[in-house]
Amino acid sequence: MELLSGAEMVVRFLRDEGVKYIYGYPGGAVLHIYDALFKEKSIEHILVRHEQAATHMADGYARATGKAGVVLVTSGPGATNAITGIATAFMDSIPMVVISGQVPSNMVGTDAFQETDMIGISRPIVKHSFMIKHPSEIPDVMKKAFHLAESGRPGPVVIDIPKDMTNPAEKFEYVYPKKAKLRSYSPAVRGHSGQIRKAAELLLAAKRPIIYAGGGVVMGNASAQLTELAKMLNLPVTNTLMGLGCYPGSDRQFVGMLGMHGSYTANLAMHHSDVILAVGARFDDRVINGAAKFCPNAKIIHIDIDPASISKTIKADIPIVGPVDSVLTEMVAIVKEIGQAPNAETVASWWKQIDEWRGNRGLFPYDKGGGSIIKPQAAIEMLCEVTKGEAYVASDVGQHQMFACQYYRFNKPNRWLNSGGLGTMGFGLPAAMGVKLNFPDADVACVTGEGSIQMNIQELSTCLQYDLPVKIINLNNGALGMVRQWQDMVYNSRYSHSYMESLPDFVKLAEAYGHVGMRITDLKDLKPKMEEAFAMKDRLVFLDIAVDTSEHVYPMQIKDGAMRDMWLSKTERT
Repeated sequence: MELLSGAEMVVRFLRDEGVKYIYGYPGGAVLHIYDALFKEKSIEHILVRHEQAATHMADGYARATGKAGVVLVTSGPGATNAITGIATAFMDSIPMVVISGQVPSNMVGTDAFQETDMIGISRPIVKHSFMIKHPSEIPDVMKKAFHLAESGRPGPVVIDIPKDMTNPAEKFEYVYPKKAKLRSYSPAVRGHSGQIRKAAELLLAAKRPIIYAGGGVVMGNASAQLTELAKMLNLPVTNTLMGLGCYPGSDRQFVGMLGMHGSYTANLAMHHSDVILAVGARFDDRVINGAAKFCPNAKIIHIDIDPASISKTIKADIPIVGPVDSVLTEMVAIVKEIGQAPNAETVASWWKQIDEWRGNRGLFPYDKGGGSIIKPQAAIEMLCEVTKGEAYVASDVGQHQMFACQYYRFNKPNRWLNSGGLGTMGFGLPAAMGVKLNFPDADVACVTGEGSIQMNIQELSTCLQYDLPVKIINLNNGALGMVRQWQDMVYNSRYSHSYMESLPDFVKLAEAYGHVGMRITDLKDLKPKMEEAFAMKDRLVFLDIAVDTSEHVYPMQIKDGAMRDMWLSKTERT
């Protein structure tokens, strides 16, 4: 029998669970845990400069690996600083375990120093939460937390630990629990075979079918099965913002991202389809535009691990609850068993129409201009060229995010990391750091803007301490670009507080933190400077790129319209 304190149990459990990294920031309520962590050499703790960055680092790690990221923060402001990152993970179904310190249990509810109700504050944005009531329950609670975070529809779980639960003077028996015991939690492990067969038959009979694949395919490790099905039936494939990379972006059958800033081809193909196979997607408002006018002639097959997501926004004709990998595997087998190929003439006709749309517009055409001006689209195309489309790309939120997802060709899953549901500025740099820590030999880029990067720019200090040579691609247009775009198009160009009239010298700032800074203002310098930056394998390089300040992201769906209703430029619409 091994006797450990509550603090030692927390650390020992993390080691036994196979956790490699903890992202955190110490404080009074968690000092017993930090003292126990000091003696544990198999886990690396990353000392961030702000707790929000700890959650985004854990989030980036989870998106790239599929494993739960682990965060350790103190009570009060430490816990509340983590809230934005927890909400970001919750909205995008990202596995995360957040361990928050709490004041001693006999002081809970007394407004003690640095006391906040972390359970209450986080309740709407977690998959589940626990408060430790006795040290002996720590191993079982932590096993449940990891199981909940990583299974079913993934998400963040909070464990709130009062300081007296980690008292080093009190020892209890420790046994690593091999299984989580949760009577009321049993996510589906396979889909309904009858429903899957119905879906396969509907796809085979369709005249204008399309696959609409989301982040659930990435997190559900179902890219291979999705690709096999698409190839077998010669189906066009479109991705949500979160699903990019689950189907090869350079493949002929990929018609681009769909939705608010989706491609002309993808949005038209969706609107005119007669059968939609929605896989691991939730019919987000940024995809469907107006629910009343969404794809009026389409029958909808919806596959999702979360039954609450099915028919929540758009009614499914064939709902299938189950893990996307097993459902698609069974669907492929059923299609092979049926042995009936789609009508060749019908398929050819549908592809002829899609290629006509694609030929008219391409995926994301833009005016390349001329001279020395750098278009933001060109900067992303160059990033894709220099990294050969193989980089992990984390982005912040805004125009740069949309340009990144439009012009970088993601051919593999787990390579595109961004805050989709919450839209969190400040996500990009710490998320990229979380990836780089786990994949030190990979190219990792953070695509950002001068507004977003300043939200967590203090993490440049963390990058130096832990040798995280990410490459920062700052598309600097001197404004909050997406805000300015809406003001330009909807508010008659009344630019209310969207221009940043005072900006730091990012080159000097990067150098002050011990890194390399480069300023690019001429198109002819873009390629050599970017190549130089990525050749510096052991240095963080901050590329401050002055881009065209007038550029907008197009297409842009027209509010309350159908999917086919888009602005193609400021003066041209479908």
